[in-house]
Amino acid sequence: MIAGVRSKTRIAAAALLSASFLAFAPSAQASEDGHEANVPEVVFAHVADGNDITFENPITGAAATFVLPEWKVQIGGTELDLSPTRHTVFLWLAAVLVVGGVSIAARRRSLVPRGFYSVVEVFVKFIREELAQKNIGKAHADHYVPFLATIFFLIFTANLLGLIPYFATATANVNVTVGFAICTFVVTMYAGMKEQGIAGFWLGIVPKGVPLWLYPIMVPVEILGLFTKPFALTVRLFANMVAGHIVLFFLLALIFLLQGAGAFVAPVSVAFATGIFFLELFVALLQAYIFTMLSALFIGMASHPH
Repeated sequence: MIAGVRSKTRIAAAALLSASFLAFAPSAQASEDGHEANVPEVVFAHVADGNDITFENPITGAAATFVLPEWKVQIGGTELDLSPTRHTVFLWLAAVLVVGGVSIAARRRSLVPRGFYSVVEVFVKFIREELAQKNIGKAHADHYVPFLATIFFLIFTANLLGLIPYFATATANVNVTVGFAICTFVVTMYAGMKEQGIAGFWLGIVPKGVPLWLYPIMVPVEILGLFTKPFALTVRLFANMVAGHIVLFFLLALIFLLQGAGAFVAPVSVAFATGIFFLELFVALLQAYIFTMLSALFIGMASHPH
């Protein structure tokens, strides 16, 4: 598993290098109507957030753009902008699909699992027995299964929505991944203080047996370690989801960047892009699993420091 995670990290780094190359790559030549299609702008516009959602006809080039409303609240002398963005909308859509899908699946009409209910049950059972119980312990695992199942299904659904044409990947926004990581951080701190008590949790932050003269060094390191865990969750999910989309678009952009040789490169680019697309289907599940597994691991470490 560790090797797989390292492999994904290398893929993310390669994608970021590809993005850097695109930033300095020459733009595509002007089209027939004189409009110059800038490849880097097209690539980064796909992964970036915005206040509109555009659906374009790939044959005619006609596009329909839906501008999202502006919601601004005045609090004293400060204006708070609560306007929804593209990523916010698709995160809401993911949440609605998860709530609706699980609600439908929970309405089973027989003791024997079948259909969509059996699929959901497989995932929930795996999260409970393989992630929660093995990392947190059987005595306390069931308290955290609802949280772990929620973040798994929500991240997985948001990842899949990003693979649909004209849709956006909410988990490719660092603000979204920070939100997930903060939720895990809060639950982790709650679990540690609940099992050890508030005083016991903070007094036991340094492992037993450490010499007293090392406490001035170990205490700041251990406190910093509490915040590096959500940071790792944030960057891991964000980088991997952005990486896959940049690599996918970069392969397709080669058709335009190579200009005259584009006709010969197109079959190879499309073939590789198709392979990356199917890999992204697996990555959507993998990243949801890794985030959930690490969340369960951090909760277990806080609950049982020994």
